[in-house]
Amino acid sequence: MPRSLLFALGLLAFASCQSEKPREQTNTAPPTQLAALEDKAAQQNAPPAASLENSPEADQAKAGKAATQQPQRATAIAKTRELKVDKPAKKEASKANSSLVKTAETSKEKPEPSKLYLHSPETSSPPPPSHQSWDGLLQKHVSSAGTVNYKGLLADKAKLQAYLDELAANPAGKSWSRNEKLAYWINAYNAFTVKLILDHYPVSSITKIHGGKPWDVKWIKLGDNTYSLNNIENDIIRPQFNEPRIHFAVNCAARSCPPLLNRAWTADNLNRYLDQQARSFINNPKYNEIGPETVEISKIFEWYAADFGNIIDYLNKYSETQVQEDAKVSYKEYDWGLNE
Repeated sequence: MPRSLLFALGLLAFASCQSEKPREQTNTAPPTQLAALEDKAAQQNAPPAASLENSPEADQAKAGKAATQQPQRATAIAKTRELKVDKPAKKEASKANSSLVKTAETSKEKPEPSKLYLHSPETSSPPPPSHQSWDGLLQKHVSSAGTVNYKGLLADKAKLQAYLDELAANPAGKSWSRNEKLAYWINAYNAFTVKLILDHYPVSSITKIHGGKPWDVKWIKLGDNTYSLNNIENDIIRPQFNEPRIHFAVNCAARSCPPLLNRAWTADNLNRYLDQQARSFINNPKYNEIGPETVEISKIFEWYAADFGNIIDYLNKYSETQVQEDAKVSYKEYDWGLNE
């Protein structure tokens, strides 16, 4: 190959190498310049704003945003409705709570009465004593005819005192039934009369005690009160119960007195024993002699005439012999000898 041709080819190759150098320098520009160039190119190539809003990608973005905001908006609406609808209810609830607080504070200041207070004498009372111990003493030391073994009772004086203490600790209560009260007072009268005799035994007559007026002395302690035998009979039993048959139940420890029943009185047996005692006493010739035209009866019917009313009518309620309305009435002498 001629030298001239080789020379020409070498020049061309040199020129080609010189033209490639600027391109390498451009590609190796600093990073900051490259970022700026890329941002400018992106702005030039970006589509108009209007086209972005209407594009499918924009619609999807809006839908996603709406879906995200929808629960928040629903929560806000619910809270608004709750405030509007429940405001009166909350106000009433607040008032109710305030009322409960005041009630609780008041209950602390003024506590409710206890069960113990509700059973005070003004409203209620303990139940009456059973009278069982007294019943045992009567069956042991009093005959069916009413005579009393005072010597035997002296040996059981401690048991009698225990019963009297029970009566004293349990006075007749307002809440007791009528029969419970009446049984209590009859038993009290009879048991304290026996106690009076034992305290002065041996004695021939109750009239030998306290100057002949043992019924007027106040010595019977029941609850907070102190009574005499007359207080029990004439201030409590007679006026409160208006029951003439009690005169055949209370016993004055005298031979002419209606016999002492050898059983304790209770609410359950009260009416049965009152009828039994009235019938037995009226028809017993030792105490009363009754005929159709004449009657000679106990002084009790004279002393307590106001309680019996028309005496002929009253006798005929229980007498085995019917008495005429115009029958002659007289009274027996009273034997105050001890009923032993």
